[in-house]
Amino acid sequence: MGLLDVVILILVISWLGGFALHIGGGLIHLILVIAVIVFVARLLGFKV
Repeated sequence: MGLLDVVILILVISWLGGFALHIGGGLIHLILVIAVIVFVARLLGFKV
């Protein structure tokens, strides 16, 4: 598991925690979208 995978995992956990605790607002959603885009790009073989 690479560093980028760990960051994506932390962002997903933070996003789920934000739903449970009603904190974070729009910023965590924006960061999560960026993380998902990077993850999909890595799955497709792009160097990110």
